[in-house]
Amino acid sequence: MRQVDGTVFNARHRRLKRMPVLWLAGFFTVLVCFSITSITLWQLRQSRNHELDIADTTAANLSRSMAQQAEDTFDQADIPVAGIVERLNFDGFGAATSSRMHDYLRATAAGVEQIQGLFIYDKDGAWAATSLNRMPANANNADREYFQFHKTYDSTLPHIGQPIQSRTTGDWIIPVSRRVNDSNGHFAGVVLATIELAYFDRFFDRFDIGKRGVITLAMADGTVLARRPTLQNVRGASIADGELFRTYLKEHYEGTATVRSVLDHELRLYGYKRLDRYPLVVLAGLSEQEVLDEWRQYAWRSLAIIICVVIANLLFGVLLFQQIRFGLNAESQLRIASHSLEKLALQDGLTGLANRRHFQEILGLEFVAGQANLHPLSLIMIDIDYFKSYNDNYGHVAGDKCIVAVAECIRSNLNRTGDLAVRYGGEEMAVFLPYSDGQGAFALAEKIRLAVLARALEHKGNPNGVVSISLGVYGCAAHQCPTMEAFVERADTALYAAKHQGRNRTVMG
Repeated sequence: MRQVDGTVFNARHRRLKRMPVLWLAGFFTVLVCFSITSITLWQLRQSRNHELDIADTTAANLSRSMAQQAEDTFDQADIPVAGIVERLNFDGFGAATSSRMHDYLRATAAGVEQIQGLFIYDKDGAWAATSLNRMPANANNADREYFQFHKTYDSTLPHIGQPIQSRTTGDWIIPVSRRVNDSNGHFAGVVLATIELAYFDRFFDRFDIGKRGVITLAMADGTVLARRPTLQNVRGASIADGELFRTYLKEHYEGTATVRSVLDHELRLYGYKRLDRYPLVVLAGLSEQEVLDEWRQYAWRSLAIIICVVIANLLFGVLLFQQIRFGLNAESQLRIASHSLEKLALQDGLTGLANRRHFQEILGLEFVAGQANLHPLSLIMIDIDYFKSYNDNYGHVAGDKCIVAVAECIRSNLNRTGDLAVRYGGEEMAVFLPYSDGQGAFALAEKIRLAVLARALEHKGNPNGVVSISLGVYGCAAHQCPTMEAFVERADTALYAAKHQGRNRTVMG
């Protein structure tokens, strides 16, 4: 006996000595793969963030540059307008109709690239003077938004109106205007400079923003004045509902943000800036997809290399495992064979439930424990109704499937680890319930019976038309049963009572 014990001890010692080596090899292989992958992913994430940071800086610088250019453009248009207003205030509005004023307007407009024309309107909107070569007969601009604005509000500040189409040339323009008052401070007229939108189109074309980038000049209320690339009906459209205007511009007049465009739904990295002296906003957006195109190519190449390295490392790990496990293979096979034999000895091969031998062993142990601890024991005996008729009608293969289905109903209703479902023999099954009294066992038996009925397995030989079961239940305190055989016999007697009373029922013993 001592020799056997020594052999068992040595075998266990060898197994414990080898197993850590196997686990360490596996852990090391996984650790190497994880480390390589993690470092690569971290580097890719850092490089991605770096690309986005560069794009943010580029967009911010672009928006500042365009904002400065836009401010200079409107300054250069407003300066002559302010000068004309000052001359009219000094000389009186009557000087507006002089040939000298006409020459001055024409010379001034010709000297400023972005100005399409200069105009003076009297208090009724009639043309008083223009930089154009000819003045249309009976021309009147009293209906224009900028004229109505100055007529309504007594403000000496410049006013930038929404983009409109010139009635004279047909070009799209942005009006820059100021109010003229007479000597009594009453409204006397308007001085207007018009800036061609084509000027901003030419200016925007100088910047490289990619195929999906965008540059936008808009009013502070979100009305679009100019945009590259242009979209149909984009001039005068509002982007006030966009996230840039709703959130970012309300908090800061300048900054960067990654948002989706409300016009074409492209995700872009925007630089934005509101002009200091005019109610205008400049937006410069770079497509995130284009910004990350080069990074994606690099990322795919890096991932392909990492995948190859990880696969090679895993293959090496597999070979290492095989070498380490080679010495344990015989022992493992013996353990598997032993486990299989033990399983075959204690488990029913068809249903997967415990077999009768296992049931008798467990019942004996629990019965003795119950007598010592005075806890209750219960047993449910189960039999499939008219099973011989089922086999005759459907065949033995179908009969086996029927038994398996009933076993599944039994197993699915057991929720305590100590409960034991058994194939007692043929179509007869049992459920042993330690620590459960008769009432609890009866309730469980009814659940099982109803679960079988719910399966609705066809059975022409059963008056119900479907497979049903009969159940006998017996429960008692362990010390009240004189023998284990009597305990089983009383449950079996209850089962036969259920069958004699018409089947498809549960009877308490």
